[in-house]
Amino acid sequence: MVTRVQKWGNSLGLRIPKSFAAEAHVGAGSAVELSVEKGVLRVRAVRRRYSLDELLARVTRRNVHGEMDSGAPVGREVW
Repeated sequence: MVTRVQKWGNSLGLRIPKSFAAEAHVGAGSAVELSVEKGVLRVRAVRRRYSLDELLARVTRRNVHGEMDSGAPVGREVW
C-alpha cells in the first residue's frame, strides 16, 4: 500500500489504515519503535511485558472473582 507522509506541527505524521492497525494490534496512543536500517524506515509495535508482581499488584478485593463451576467431568480427570 502506498500512503503519504504529512506535516504535523514541526514533525511528520504517517497515517496507518484501520486494517493495518488492527492486524498489528495498535491503536491511538499505542507505543511504536521507529528505526532506520539501510535507508528503510521501520515502524514496529512495542509490546509491554508485564511481570507477575505487576499483575498481582492490580488485584483487589473489588476485582477478584470467586470460584467458578466448570461442570461435571467429561474425560478421565479427577475432581
